Amino acid sequence: MATTIKDIARIAGVSPSTVSRILSDKPSLYSGYAPETISKINQIAKDLNYRKNRSAIELVTKTSQVLGIILPASPTNFAQEIIAGIQKVASLHDIDIIIAYAGEDSEILQMQALKTISERSVRGILLLGITLSSTNAHFLRSTDIPYIFLSVAQPEPDLHFIASNDFDIGYQATNYLIMHGHREIAFVGADIPSCVGQLRLDGYRQALKDHHIAYRADYVIPGNWLYDDGIQAMNMLEKLPHLTAVVAGSDLVAAGVINRARQLQRRIPSELSVIGIDGTALCDIIYPQLTSIQQSFYEMGIKGTEQLIQQTNITSSYTQIRTKKGESVATRLSN
Repeated sequence: MATTIKDIARIAGVSPSTVSRILSDKPSLYSGYAPETISKINQIAKDLNYRKNRSAIELVTKTSQVLGIILPASPTNFAQEIIAGIQKVASLHDIDIIIAYAGEDSEILQMQALKTISERSVRGILLLGITLSSTNAHFLRSTDIPYIFLSVAQPEPDLHFIASNDFDIGYQATNYLIMHGHREIAFVGADIPSCVGQLRLDGYRQALKDHHIAYRADYVIPGNWLYDDGIQAMNMLEKLPHLTAVVAGSDLVAAGVINRARQLQRRIPSELSVIGIDGTALCDIIYPQLTSIQQSFYEMGIKGTEQLIQQTNITSSYTQIRTKKGESVATRLSN
């Protein structure tokens, strides 16, 4: 039978609440006890191979030791970087995490995930790569559980987020190609109806405008951030002979563009330059090595978790983006 707090309290000759406080790993709860008492209880717990009972600790501390994460059914690989940041901070505070999946743009599955997490008495909710419907956003507010969105900026001011500036991402990717001599630039694979996709397209168009390059609708091919979107886009781009460069909506899209281009005997980057978005580990797997606009996913996880644990100043902010230089962009000499 597992050792309980009452077992340790009986052996130590103290109350169960004293044991709970000392074994909580929170100095603020046991700072008033004598060092000899703290040492004695910890040694008894070790000798009896005691394992913490989260529920018992939470009853004493009146603070949940669990954070909830809600994820979409996303095919991209950046979520694992955000979760790594979340786990880093959570482990330092001895906090567990639970994960619920919200499908792909499904209002029903979003609500199911929100209910699943909110019914678990969590300390806070981190929503990764999700934009909630108005109904689900209202439900989230009604739970009175602290929350923060990660990787997707939210349009409503009270829906706090930590994300990249997607307009700047689209602008920086396009401007990078322009600075390398390209003027015939496509924008492919982004989910343009989404807020993220539209903002990146706006950034792309603004960069063209700032350099007096005409916007061409046939150079914009929407998608859903997928590898296959890159393949299909390249099949269409092959019919546009003057095109010299591509902004891919994600690294996955860029991989599809590059692999299909090679199958079509288009040399990368001498005949077609490609820049991705996200800056994930995929950049180092693709050949040639992908140039990409890198987002600070790990930092998003760190900052979001710190804010939820402290619960003192939950605010929206943008994280830094940078160009991760690979070998998929060539300088095009002017004619």
